Amino acid sequence: MKQEILANCTPDETRVAVIEDGRLMEIGIERKETAKIVGNIYKGRVENVLPGISSAFVNIGLEKNAYLYITDVLDQADPERTSHHKRHAIDQMLKRGKEVLVQVAKEAIGTKGVKVSMDISLPGRFIVYLPYQSTIGVSKNIEDEAERQRLKDRMEALKPKQGGFIARTEAEGIDERDLKREIRYLTRLWDSIQRRGQGAHVPSLVHKDLGLIFQTVRDILSEDTVVFMIDSRQEQQEVHEFVQMLSPELADRVRYFQGKTPIFEAFKVEKELETLRQQRISLPSGGTIIIQEAESLCAVDVNTGRFTGNQSQEETVTQTNIEAAEEIARQLRLRNIGGIIVIDFIDMRKARNRQKVVEALQRATSRDRAKIKILPITRLGLVEMTRERKRESILSTICVACKECDGSGMVLSDETLLIRIKKEILALTQGRPDGRLRLTLHPGVTQYFLERKDSIAKSIQREFEIQSDAVLSLDDYKIIIE
Repeated sequence: MKQEILANCTPDETRVAVIEDGRLMEIGIERKETAKIVGNIYKGRVENVLPGISSAFVNIGLEKNAYLYITDVLDQADPERTSHHKRHAIDQMLKRGKEVLVQVAKEAIGTKGVKVSMDISLPGRFIVYLPYQSTIGVSKNIEDEAERQRLKDRMEALKPKQGGFIARTEAEGIDERDLKREIRYLTRLWDSIQRRGQGAHVPSLVHKDLGLIFQTVRDILSEDTVVFMIDSRQEQQEVHEFVQMLSPELADRVRYFQGKTPIFEAFKVEKELETLRQQRISLPSGGTIIIQEAESLCAVDVNTGRFTGNQSQEETVTQTNIEAAEEIARQLRLRNIGGIIVIDFIDMRKARNRQKVVEALQRATSRDRAKIKILPITRLGLVEMTRERKRESILSTICVACKECDGSGMVLSDETLLIRIKKEILALTQGRPDGRLRLTLHPGVTQYFLERKDSIAKSIQREFEIQSDAVLSLDDYKIIIE
């Protein structure tokens, strides 16, 4: 796989695009006024403990109190007792007014506040340090058993008195010197966080996670990366120094973009970003997929469109579904859609074809860094899956709910509006012909009413004027009787 990373830096926002084999696969956006907080560590105070839902709410200094579920509660003074404590009700584990150190696990999404955990983790480039755990684990993406055992042995030997480690995929083949250096860095970072936490007032930010570009270096930059191009000289120099410290062998891949054309336009990223607002995506064969995001789940519908194929209907449908599975996996990652996702594939009669589609979806999602679980396809062609959601989707970041339709995506039809207005006029006039009547409408529906003016006048038994006002919403109107 050939991977390119592009970073566009402006005073208002930073954007990072990940391109794999010539296709845009991932986009990250960090804005000055709405900076991300996932990974940040806060010293907070428990405000409410609710045994009925096994949860607590913690004041960490944000507009809304953070949500803490019972499985994320630890006895931070004695982590070894945690498993015993989880058998008790949450009100026996936490008391109102208790000061706790928590890490943001999920940003506020929709009407929900941020989700936090007392089980803190500090990710590095090669390993994740778990101060309150004794676990030694290895990423499942490292399949070689000898390498898995080597990493476990080395981490066990280098493990401090407190804490455990999980080797990330990038740790495969890492030498002991680099492993020791990163363990030393993460344990020292934890010591400094603890010291700051002890002296901090409540509520307060104790540790801020890396920004978008440096997080990209930590989580994405790898041997597969051909180039990491940044359009800010200062950012490029800082990132180069950061990579020189973390992975010196990759430092020469961090370069400054000197082109006169904006970097996202030069690599055709800007044009593709404009399509993220579209619900309908065309497939190369002529089929289509329709993606509809809602707060509770995301529904994806697959259609053959104009694709008829040269084989039987079953083979044509299977081919379209496989193509759709690959594009759906890309769109979920690109749009950062998380939570419950239901995909309505085109019906297939043969079980082996249904299995082919599920396997294609599993392969296509294998490079996604988010945790994904895919359930078997049903006889109706439905696939249920979940994708880890830590922050809002890209669409929620760049868009707001339509003020015309309150986010429903629907406004009253012209015909419905006409019927409603006629009823209201009749109720207001009660059949009396006196008084001058004026009807003010949005310009988008004015022509519809003008074409039917005579029949409307006959229905309401009086003449009237029609005016346009662009300030009105599409299904709003004014009835004025003078």
